[in-house]
Amino acid sequence: MKPFVHLHVHTQYSMLDGQASIDSLIEKAQNDGMPAIAITDHGNMFGVKEFFNKVNKKNSKFTGTLKDCEKELNILKDKEILTPEEEERITKLTEKIAECKASLFKPIIGCECYCARTNRFDKDGKEHLSGYHLIVLAKNFQGYKNLIKMVSLSWTEGFYGRPRIDKELLERYHEGLIVSSACLGGEIPQHIMKGRLEEADKSIQWFKNLFGDDYYLEMQRHETHDPLADQTTFPKQQEVNKVLIELARKHGVKLIATNDVHFANEEDAEAHDRLICLSTGKDLDDPDRMRYSKQEWMKTTAQMNQIFADIPEALDNTLEIANKVEFYSIDHKALMPDFPIPPEFQDDDDYLRHLTYVGAEKKYGENLNDEVRERIDFELGVIKGMGFPGYFLIVQDFIAAARKMGVAVGPGRGSAAGSAVAYCLGITDIDPIKYDLLFERFLNPDRISMPDIDVDFDDDGRGEVLRWVTEKYGKDRVAHIITYGTMATKSAIKDVARVQKLPLSESNRLAKLVPDKIPDMKKFKLKDAIEYVPELKEAARSSDPAMRDTLKYAQMLEGNVRNTGVHACGIIIGKYDISDVVPVSTAKDKDTGEEMLVTQYEGSVIEDTGLIKMDFLGLKTLSIIKEAIENVQLTTGKRIDIDTIDIEDEKTYDLYSKGKTTGTFQFESAGMQKYLKELQPTKFEDLIAMNALYRPGPMDYIPSFIARKNGSEPITYDIPIMERYLKDTYGITVYQEQVMLLSRLLA
Repeated sequence: MKPFVHLHVHTQYSMLDGQASIDSLIEKAQNDGMPAIAITDHGNMFGVKEFFNKVNKKNSKFTGTLKDCEKELNILKDKEILTPEEEERITKLTEKIAECKASLFKPIIGCECYCARTNRFDKDGKEHLSGYHLIVLAKNFQGYKNLIKMVSLSWTEGFYGRPRIDKELLERYHEGLIVSSACLGGEIPQHIMKGRLEEADKSIQWFKNLFGDDYYLEMQRHETHDPLADQTTFPKQQEVNKVLIELARKHGVKLIATNDVHFANEEDAEAHDRLICLSTGKDLDDPDRMRYSKQEWMKTTAQMNQIFADIPEALDNTLEIANKVEFYSIDHKALMPDFPIPPEFQDDDDYLRHLTYVGAEKKYGENLNDEVRERIDFELGVIKGMGFPGYFLIVQDFIAAARKMGVAVGPGRGSAAGSAVAYCLGITDIDPIKYDLLFERFLNPDRISMPDIDVDFDDDGRGEVLRWVTEKYGKDRVAHIITYGTMATKSAIKDVARVQKLPLSESNRLAKLVPDKIPDMKKFKLKDAIEYVPELKEAARSSDPAMRDTLKYAQMLEGNVRNTGVHACGIIIGKYDISDVVPVSTAKDKDTGEEMLVTQYEGSVIEDTGLIKMDFLGLKTLSIIKEAIENVQLTTGKRIDIDTIDIEDEKTYDLYSKGKTTGTFQFESAGMQKYLKELQPTKFEDLIAMNALYRPGPMDYIPSFIARKNGSEPITYDIPIMERYLKDTYGITVYQEQVMLLSRLLA
């Protein structure tokens, strides 16, 4: 049996067209003994980072051993004289290294691009919509960089119905790429089917001249005997394949066998069929709807050997391509954007130190005490050591610009409030020394991670700040972050019910039967709900095929990626053009309607690539405060500085004690108002503690906290010296900082 590698594979990131999860594809390929697999989603690279990460994780058990063996081998090879034992050890290490390398599973990163029939800028008329299909695979890191650049430009410059590249881009970015002629939608098959054999000849010659031995002609055979499947694809493939074999001999181009994979297993075909109905807005029983051959599952090596038994070289050549592809990483250490510094300063660290001490004198007075100096110097040392001075300079810069524009900026949230440097720079307005906040919660050299400063702006001003940032750093270096919407349990039921023509009343009834929670299960799927709810179990076994199939296929489609969105607050500011580092697509700004850049990798993995994520949050409360200040000035002529108001104001605590906190951020819920009435807060620390306690888990401590505050329960400390850090919270450990400070104190 000939070895085989799938090189034309659509995951669920081919939106509402691919149904295969990345996990299922990797697992099936590995279980079948395939050494590699490619993913080639339609016009995008949305799933690439997930694919890369998951293969890396599976390979980790071999890569660790491989690195150790290579390290030891290099040490031994550097020796001038070796003992017999060391020579034997070299032999064993060499064998082990070969064994580990053979065990590594190779992720082949690719895309099924749409190549414009003329050029990517032609956007007038149906003939320019979509474009010819073309499989493009990255052979090495240079190929990956070229692929992400082309895919990005297909969205930013070539989008017309679909993202389109063109031959000019292929010429410019061909290095490190492997290309194949794709399915029936490809340029060569299209010429063949329309009898344009001279054009097919010219096209093959063009691709061969550009890509040489890295250009392949692709054959597919989707023979089906299912009367409900598309019957037209296979005869067309046979017609095209016959000519492809002749053209391959004529031009000296190698053939490869592929299967146009859209789902993992043969039994997934019916679920995929319903997904296509959702995509096209058609009912399952519509005779004119789009259909697939139902052969688009990820066939095994044995099955592909059977299908292409007469052309074994087409199977061999898939392995040849896999062997051409190198192992490379798409991750990178932090790529800190360049911040322009005045010429009198040596570097960004020098400038950051200057700005910090200027701010420190404003915050703490001209004669800084030893505690403040020691804290600032310690923080600056850590920031410099971790390579993040530029990050702080950028954040303080856009916050200062926001304030100049009259945009309301929040006082700071999260662990960044533990930084005295952030306080001195005006990034936060909370003195961490006064409130015993720890810098280590924010940045810790022992736990390398990017700094994460969430910045609140008033709702209206957020857009102004983003425009300022885009103008300063360049529109190609600022991008939003993509999000992926998946089919939730209830929506999967309703979606499938719609194409099955299950009555709306029944669809709604089934969806409502899905519980919000199942005891002892943090997360559950539809199959768990069916086991838990008798009515759902009965429906799943119903004699009504529409109802039974609704639940059957909803289970198979649940969790499928359905659409893309834009992260509410995450923004990338790049050292280089974003498309030099990750692929980008475009999305419409819901407020302005303008096109904006969006990364094709989501926020949870984007920082692995070296890009710096910053959170620009729009906060309605800041808009309310801003308007209130303006109204006070209009009615009284008095301008209030919200940053210097008295936090010991008795009338304010009286309002809190009465639960009159509607419109107050994080204090306006009915439950919080109830507790405030019981607590009767009299100092700012009471409010801080309530804010920290009012969340699942810590809420259990609220009654005791209130009782101790009001004197109906004694305030006790396990060890007397603990009073130093627990006094403000009446002996109850409320904050992470308290745990850390107490650990240090008791130690």
